[in-house]
Amino acid sequence: MRFIISAVIATLTFAVWATSIPAQDPAVVNARTIKVKFENDRVRVLEAELPPGVKEQVHSHPAYVIYVLAGGKYRNYAADGKTTEGEFKTGDVLYREPLTHAAENIGNTTLHLILVELKTPSSR
Repeated sequence: MRFIISAVIATLTFAVWATSIPAQDPAVVNARTIKVKFENDRVRVLEAELPPGVKEQVHSHPAYVIYVLAGGKYRNYAADGKTTEGEFKTGDVLYREPLTHAAENIGNTTLHLILVELKTPSSR
């Protein structure tokens, strides 16, 4: 019975966490590691520097492009509970669909990225 109650509490906690996350602005919740460099009605450009061992707070991005200034190894924690690991190579350019996640630098070097978040096109 205790196990069932614990499982229900864990499920409800995750559901609340997952549904409250989309409003988390990466430049606000990760202000020490992410800075807004430029913004207009079409894009927002962020600079991210994530030292070794640092894990970000959960945040959301619209569709975005990543340019890797200095690569390294990372662990990604998705809103659905899935954890993945990977490596950014210096010079890589990647496109990502909208995402709610947290990233952790699991390497020995500082990750340095430029992120270009795409905003919904305005009507002209």
